Amino acid sequence: MNFILKTFKVIGLLVYYMLESLVFFIVPKRKKNVSGEIVLITGAGSGVGRQLSLKFASLGATLVLWDINQEGLKETSRLARENGGARVHSYICDCSKKQDIYRVADEVKKEVGDVSILVNNAGIASGKKFIDCPDSLIEKTMEVNTMAHFWTYKAFLPAMVASNHGHLVSIASSAGLVGISHLSDYCASKFAAVGFAESVDFEMRDLKKTGVKTTIVCPLVNTGMFDGCITKWPILEPEYVAEKIITAIRQDQELLLLPRASYIFALKCILPVKAFIVFLDYLSLHRIMANFKGRPKKD
Repeated sequence: MNFILKTFKVIGLLVYYMLESLVFFIVPKRKKNVSGEIVLITGAGSGVGRQLSLKFASLGATLVLWDINQEGLKETSRLARENGGARVHSYICDCSKKQDIYRVADEVKKEVGDVSILVNNAGIASGKKFIDCPDSLIEKTMEVNTMAHFWTYKAFLPAMVASNHGHLVSIASSAGLVGISHLSDYCASKFAAVGFAESVDFEMRDLKKTGVKTTIVCPLVNTGMFDGCITKWPILEPEYVAEKIITAIRQDQELLLLPRASYIFALKCILPVKAFIVFLDYLSLHRIMANFKGRPKKD
């Protein structure tokens, strides 16, 4: 009898949440106010990180900007102030180094306060065949794209848990949903970032920390990191992606895939492997890195 009641309860909740999702698709959720929140953005010196910085600045948030690129960081800070950012703090941080992350995190907590919105955005890509990719580059990719998330969570999550208030944002990638040739290390790092963020989200739910939200973002975005890539799939501009991310954060959206067509990747759990490969070939996703150049290196 107990089993039957539980089954009906699960069915009822499934129907309720499906209808709730449909309603919010038609009538979007009210956006929460982020004015006064302390927002830390890694990889803020360019691309999506810079655009997020500008948009959070215009919303009245206190910005904490991290990047290893000093010139890019200075430019983002300047633009953020011009865009209404009254409180902008920038720090040089090498997100491939755990001790550097912990050191700069301590400075932030002392000089600015407890971070309430953490955006793990920093990322790198080698763009090489697995066999040709040096061990050092593989390790660097995992350190920046995955392990840095562990260390920033360790540094800032305890305060969020204590106050039951905060938001964890993981900027992963469409390459965190499906494997792509020449991106074995990058895909592995982004798959890991998605799994890590999901797991911590479940921990927060188990702890009844309903005020600590999680948003996982898997975009296909046109940044210098993937210069030369060609695909039939729409590659989006950083400003558009940043606007969608801000909306997802303010509406406490758990998962955001961009472009929307990316949700079709769920087919890989349904279709036979060979059929799914035919589908990827049609979209040229397996050949997206054929003309890869990457972000030009400065002299």
